[in-house]
Amino acid sequence: MAVHPVLAEVTRRVAERSAGPRAAYLRRVRDARTEGPVRGGMGCANLAHGFAACGVQDKLWLRGDVTPNIAIVSAYNDMLSAHQPLKDYPDLLKSAIRAAGGTAQFAGGVPAMCDGITQGRAGMELSLFSRDVVAMATAVALSHDMFDGALLLGVCDKIVPGLVIGALSFGHLPVILVPAGPMASGLPNAEKAKVRKRFAAGEAGREQLLAAEAASYHSPGTCTFYGTANSNQLLMEVMGLHLPGASFVPPGTKLRDALTEAAGRRVLRLTGLTGGYLPIGELLDERAFVNGVVALLATGGSTNHTLHLVAMAAAAGIELTWDDFDELSKVTPLLTRLYPNGTADVNHFHAAGGTAFLIGELIDAGLLHEDARTVGGDTLAAYRKAPELADGKVEWRDAALASGDTDVLRPVAEPFDAHGGLHTVRGNLGRAVVKVSAVRPENRTIEAPARVFDSQERLQDAFAAGELDRDVVAVVRNQGPRANGMPELHRLTPPLSVLQDRGHRVALVTDGRMSGASGAVPAAIHVSPEAAAGGPLARVRDGDVVRLDADGGALEVLVPDDEFEAREPAAGPPDETWGTGRELFGAFRAAVRPAEQGAGVFA
Repeated sequence: MAVHPVLAEVTRRVAERSAGPRAAYLRRVRDARTEGPVRGGMGCANLAHGFAACGVQDKLWLRGDVTPNIAIVSAYNDMLSAHQPLKDYPDLLKSAIRAAGGTAQFAGGVPAMCDGITQGRAGMELSLFSRDVVAMATAVALSHDMFDGALLLGVCDKIVPGLVIGALSFGHLPVILVPAGPMASGLPNAEKAKVRKRFAAGEAGREQLLAAEAASYHSPGTCTFYGTANSNQLLMEVMGLHLPGASFVPPGTKLRDALTEAAGRRVLRLTGLTGGYLPIGELLDERAFVNGVVALLATGGSTNHTLHLVAMAAAAGIELTWDDFDELSKVTPLLTRLYPNGTADVNHFHAAGGTAFLIGELIDAGLLHEDARTVGGDTLAAYRKAPELADGKVEWRDAALASGDTDVLRPVAEPFDAHGGLHTVRGNLGRAVVKVSAVRPENRTIEAPARVFDSQERLQDAFAAGELDRDVVAVVRNQGPRANGMPELHRLTPPLSVLQDRGHRVALVTDGRMSGASGAVPAAIHVSPEAAAGGPLARVRDGDVVRLDADGGALEVLVPDDEFEAREPAAGPPDETWGTGRELFGAFRAAVRPAEQGAGVFA
């Protein structure tokens, strides 16, 4: 099947604008490759330190030059439900690798924070920057020149992009991402959302809210709504860094363990010692990143990936822009309805046909580069198959040709929407991203007076005081990466949803983030340039009429240009970037790049 002409043109433009940086990156990848294990060039003391704690057999293998040695880098901690299952993975992987003729060492751990825990708290201001900390920690783990490949264990929000960025600085190594899988479905998402709204409206107490939340997030495994964590899993699979069908198999099952063991065996076959050499720096090319964007759009995934995909691409010498997202969104159909874009969760998606059905549909429509390279087979065609257990081992078999539930997952011929789940808007307030997959068409355009806030707490106070019970565009500024690390602002969703349910025309405009849990209220987020960097949001005043047209691509304040340009920018909020470790990230805030460029600290 020939690729769609827009897909081909966007990929061509990405390759063209990236030609210089990509070529330089690939030269570094080639220069880093060695004949035989890199540890073969180590001094004796260096190598002895590297295997001092190993068993006798591993020491013998590591002294030689024919046995591949695999690094295991993990985000395990037992506070995060998504990462708790990773505890036993290193031993499982080492055993599988040793049985297949290789060695493996736990190279290092990386931090893993939970946005669900830090929502609305000071720790959320460390969240986005934690991605770059994870990248640096991954680089530290891989810096010992002991390894011929790597297995990266991580699931959630900033952690997977950070692992990938760090691994790309060792682009000569083959890498496989090893997921943990989702927890069992708990309280239905629609019921949870109702309780949240009732609490915001003062109609439910803390105990009722806590009971609902605890019934939703209740066991080991990834939270089941389609937020950034599960968007990560889908993207890693479509971009070829997971084994086929690995993303949404539950933890604690025999199939999950078999897939984990298979990842260990598979990475050995991708090393330079086996003849099937496939380094991550070559695998993640322009086709892979365009495939990732299409998968995000086709599923209405997390808006965080308008930052993370850009940052990951830059780490591979590839310049991906919001314009690329926008062009692809116009031709990518929306094929899923997953909370918050619907009521189903990722377990329902998996049961309906999951990634194998989705990938097959998009390939047949010419909306994915089938020839992109992957860790699970020569091309993405291998990902049309689903994993099953056979005599205790995993096998891949042809997946179902039809969706098992068209309320959750649909074919390209019958999409939920003709266009993708993310749109780009622009105007005299800058550029921003809108997640439209959860927003009804009649709510995607709004023109209303602005009410300006410098924190989500002040908006919540105004809501509680009854000051927002009208048509309103809530402008929440000084929430960008330079201002305070660009926290997610999910606490705004319930009060704004309540206002919209009362019949008011409501929207949010912010230089902060909302991520994969963005709901039914239209929200222009990641506004760039941000207010703290001199962006036009700093000149918006209470009462200014703001117009947001998510489908038409407009974001503007209806003030005469000369008057608006002449205004003095409002002063930023008092410096409160201290406490909860925030003072340690001052250098990050000073160096961070704009949201459009991935909001990272690496040049």
